[in-house]
Amino acid sequence: MDNRVHVIIARYGEDIAWADELGYGYVVYDKGGQPAANAVALPNIGREGHTWLTHIVHHYEALAPVSVFLQGDPFDHISEQGRGTVSMLRSMIEDVVVKKTPFKGFAWFRIKCDGLGRPHDLRDVANQGRWAGWGRDIPVAEVFDELFDAQPPDQFIVRGAAGCFAVTAERIRTRPRAFYEHGLRLFEADPDDARNTGHAFERLWHCIFNGNTAWNKTQY
Repeated sequence: MDNRVHVIIARYGEDIAWADELGYGYVVYDKGGQPAANAVALPNIGREGHTWLTHIVHHYEALAPVSVFLQGDPFDHISEQGRGTVSMLRSMIEDVVVKKTPFKGFAWFRIKCDGLGRPHDLRDVANQGRWAGWGRDIPVAEVFDELFDAQPPDQFIVRGAAGCFAVTAERIRTRPRAFYEHGLRLFEADPDDARNTGHAFERLWHCIFNGNTAWNKTQY
């Protein structure tokens, strides 16, 4: 077992047999009410971002050199040519370790959006009812301001789409634990994601883990 890598999986009923095949130590956080064996149960709030920040806050001083954050079924996101494979995902993780990459998104696509998350599909009638925040914009700029107390850019190039990425412990700890605790409070204030806070975080992971240490200490 490669102890340089720890995989953190956000599960909501998915079959996670692939996690054993991946070959790394892992933890499963379950929000589906029917936990897998040895899973950590969490309340079903805040999408996967709530899970990621919960893990970071609880394990801030004991993080593996590389943390890999994955949804319960990440394989639709990692390959442009249909579903990815465990072997493909393992190769992507190993590449991060070998190259000592501080942050790496695993989705094959990038998202370009403005401060309201546009363009997005949250008004697509085919998706009506799938999310509590359907029909609303995504408050990317607002959440950016809440997190960093800084002027948000006009556009965001999202490099951690779908919430599937790897990040080093060193990069995580460029920001204090209090920063991640503050992020958790933002999720808790929008538990059903009715304001699309979770969708906003999905577009901000590359900013959260960009290595910048600037933050307004009085805010926390």
